[in-house]
Amino acid sequence: MPKAEKVATVAEITDRFRSSSAAVVTEYRGLTMAQLTELRRSLGKDTAYTVAKNTLVKRAAADAGVIGLDEMFVGPTAVAFINGEPVDAAKALRDFAKAHPLLVIKGGLLDGRPLEAGDVNKLADLESRDVLLGKMAGAMLATLTKAAVVLNALPSQVARLAAALQDKRIAEGESLPEAASAEAPASAEAPAEGADADVAAAPDDAAVSSEAPAEGADAATEEPAVQA
Repeated sequence: MPKAEKVATVAEITDRFRSSSAAVVTEYRGLTMAQLTELRRSLGKDTAYTVAKNTLVKRAAADAGVIGLDEMFVGPTAVAFINGEPVDAAKALRDFAKAHPLLVIKGGLLDGRPLEAGDVNKLADLESRDVLLGKMAGAMLATLTKAAVVLNALPSQVARLAAALQDKRIAEGESLPEAASAEAPASAEAPAEGADADVAAAPDDAAVSSEAPAEGADAATEEPAVQA
């Protein structure tokens, strides 16, 4: 490979290391071109399955600041650079490796951290981001629906509770606030009626008292006339 082509290849792989959210290192020894094409198709457009010489991949990894992967660059090496959902790509690689045992997953890189082969398989066992978001949205919708039902039922429940408490108080012989408030005006009017009676009685007594001296005066006036 000419030097200029090597430089271009290293630069391209370096950029993919830097821009990818994850990368999976594989060995494809024994796979046919048709099988590699099938693998690329199963990975989708968001994952670039790149075949390159180990020396060039090592140099690109070093230029990108990636560490911990050098020991994986042995034998026929291809790196799956993932720009989409890492879980989906890991599932596709795992499933393809099950159907085609010649594909060997060596490890990888996720958010700048090296992964062992077992870590890639664990990543494949996780649910994808879209599935998790769908479940979360469903759970939130169910919670909101339940809250709406509870809020709508709350007024009727309060009314039933108040009625039940009122019935219980009546059964226990307790006077309700409504009855007490109804009796209050009658007791309040009693003093007024007594006061009216006293006031009505007062003028009669005064009239009797005022008339008595007049009768006595007439008697006193008439008595000397008899003596004379």
